[in-house]
Amino acid sequence: MIPIRILSDHDVKNILDINNTVACIEKAYILNATHRARLFSTVSEVIFEGRAEMDIKSGMLNEEDTFGLKLVSWFGDNKNQGLPTITGLTMLFDLKNGLPKVIMNASYFTGMRTGAAGSIGVKYLAKKDSKTLLIVGTGVQAIFQIAATLSQVQTITKVYIYHPTKYENALKFQFAIKSELEKIINDIHDLHNKSWKKRIESVEFVAVEELTKVLKRTDVVITVTPSQKPLIFKECIEPGIHFSCVGADMIGKQEIDEKIFEVASVYVDDIPQASTVGETQSAIRADIVGKSNLTEIGHLILGDASGRTSNKEITIFDSTGISLQDLAVSKYIATKAEEMNIGTIVQI
Repeated sequence: MIPIRILSDHDVKNILDINNTVACIEKAYILNATHRARLFSTVSEVIFEGRAEMDIKSGMLNEEDTFGLKLVSWFGDNKNQGLPTITGLTMLFDLKNGLPKVIMNASYFTGMRTGAAGSIGVKYLAKKDSKTLLIVGTGVQAIFQIAATLSQVQTITKVYIYHPTKYENALKFQFAIKSELEKIINDIHDLHNKSWKKRIESVEFVAVEELTKVLKRTDVVITVTPSQKPLIFKECIEPGIHFSCVGADMIGKQEIDEKIFEVASVYVDDIPQASTVGETQSAIRADIVGKSNLTEIGHLILGDASGRTSNKEITIFDSTGISLQDLAVSKYIATKAEEMNIGTIVQI
């Protein structure tokens, strides 16, 4: 019989907050950049074209004596049935003997870790006085992107919201976003305080119908859609803009014009993965950039890379989502759960 700790989504919410999620993701990026952890091959499958996808990401954390995997699925039509669009499970194993240790619901922390990743791109690469954020996409993940970015970048006071096909969806998101952020905050005990509520109230949320006009006055763009064609084009952007590209995580996905890479400094979470399945894949195929032009953001966090050099520089962070993010967050949750005696122990 092998004891395994089972953690529900409720258990995860009792442990995880934005700040410790960001810290875990930064650690994962550093471990990856310094080769102190290892990514295994990703399994990605389209279940129903444009409606459902599945990913299995796995790897190992050498220093934590842990290896594991996360299986996550996205079913876009679930929102029409009142069901979550993103669901998943994570399993952690002992690197010393291969025995399973923890199984946890990965739905909430997937949202949190992906939001944290996008915000890290903004934190390290956007102009220091950035005031405006444009979110392209209005799914559940857009909420986490906003929550994490507002927590990490205090200068942002306006958030534009754009839906690629339906302005009405952007309007609905605008009217609902503050209450949705409150739900996240209520789940995060360390952030449930008056100062954080005041932070949200200080931000103006504006649905936009046309991208061209709003891009002229936007400092930061986070794209989080399943698009397979560019939504933002080179001729529409201004010097100094930063992109955190989050949606492209499979072959064929694309959210921004590959020509933007001609004039941008490009940072990625992992060079091999970003080159093949990330936003960078289209620029690689077009021979606009090569792998030698890419910098892993872990080096920037460590201080080994220079980052933005002027307010005129255009920057891109290609966040494909690497397994080490999931493992670092999962390991943190598992350690805290053991300390707090949270979860259910079962014998298999």
